[in-house]
Amino acid sequence: MSTTYKDYYKLLGVERNSSDEEIARAFKKLARKYHPDLNPNNKQAEEHFKEVNEAYEVLKDPQKRKLYDQLGSNWQHGQAFQGNPGFTFDGNFGNFDASGFSDFFESLFGGKSQFSGSFGGDPFARFTEQRRRGKDIESTLTLSLEDVVRGGNRSVTIATAKGPRSLNVTIPQGIREGQKLRLSGQGEQVPGGVNGDLFLIIHYKPHERFRVNDKHLICDLPLTPWEAVLGTHATVETLEGSVELSVPAGTSSGQKFRIRGRGLGSAHDRGDILVQAMIRVPKTLSDEEKALWEKLQALSTFQAR
Repeated sequence: MSTTYKDYYKLLGVERNSSDEEIARAFKKLARKYHPDLNPNNKQAEEHFKEVNEAYEVLKDPQKRKLYDQLGSNWQHGQAFQGNPGFTFDGNFGNFDASGFSDFFESLFGGKSQFSGSFGGDPFARFTEQRRRGKDIESTLTLSLEDVVRGGNRSVTIATAKGPRSLNVTIPQGIREGQKLRLSGQGEQVPGGVNGDLFLIIHYKPHERFRVNDKHLICDLPLTPWEAVLGTHATVETLEGSVELSVPAGTSSGQKFRIRGRGLGSAHDRGDILVQAMIRVPKTLSDEEKALWEKLQALSTFQAR
């Protein structure tokens, strides 16, 4: 069975003579661009993410890269991979987990050799046994709504079975509650094996002013009866500064006003803030105030029910 050759250098956008540092920089840039957390429900981005991870798995390791270069230099781009009879192997890679990578990767590193020719035994037999893998761990990461809106890098402390751990985490802007952040290799450690992953489940910290409805935020705006009747201008505090809101005359309690683009979500898909009018009345009145309200009651023809 033939397997299509993959140009790992082209996948990372680097030259064949690029340094380890150049390859690492290129990988980090592409991994951020195509990360599933930043591209939800995008199958094409997910496929690109897998490809750049596979390419980096080979090119970051001097011995794997040497094997790939020796074979790859004798293939034409796009030619079906059937092996190179003139290749000889003298490296020792040890074991690693190749699960999830392409057939091309498996042909090189993950199972019995597809190559023809004499190798003095099967040099790839050592790769058929996958390393033991530690368990994945889940933990809760509680974020303020301000952190959710800002996103970016931050240091967090999480509770584990072995005690608190401090980690640097990149928070995608507008991350949703219940969404998971995957930190590769930060799970259970297995001596001589592969570390599991750590999954951080996002939880929103209750906010003093806002209630969350999907990507929208809801807050209350207290109004006096005369402000509701006559109209007014009110200052509304958002997560990113204050906004002046015009309240029209004749506003009823429960009526909502929309401040667009100041809710949650990514930079290109922000929700809104829904400001709900709440009319407040005084609990105590002076004799003069009571007389004025009674006069208004006598003069008004308004019926509320």
